[in-house]
Amino acid sequence: MSTVDYLAGLLRRHLKAIRSRWRILPPDRIAVIVLAVLRHDQLLADMAAGNHVSESIVRRWPDELIALLAARGPRLGRALNKIVKSDGGVVLIDGTLIPA
Repeated sequence: MSTVDYLAGLLRRHLKAIRSRWRILPPDRIAVIVLAVLRHDQLLADMAAGNHVSESIVRRWPDELIALLAARGPRLGRALNKIVKSDGGVVLIDGTLIPA
C-alpha cells in the first residue's frame, strides 16, 4: 500500500466518522497535497493556486492528517516499554536522550 493510499484511507474513515458531507477535493488529492507540502516544502500558496482552493484550507490539511497519524501511533510509555523488553539501550526522541 502506498503512502498516498494509506493517508487517503485514513482521511476517508475520519470523514465518515465525523459525518462530514464533503470536502472541496477528494481524499486522495488532499493526501498528495499534504505530502507535497510536508516532504518537498511546496509553498502553501502554490499548492492552493494549483488546486483552486484557498491557502487557509491547504494550511489546515497537514495539521489534520498529522493528528490522524499521531492518534494511530503508540503512546510514549508503551513504545519505551517495548524498547526495554527488546533490550534497547538508548532512545532518541526529538533530540532528547532517554535511557531505557
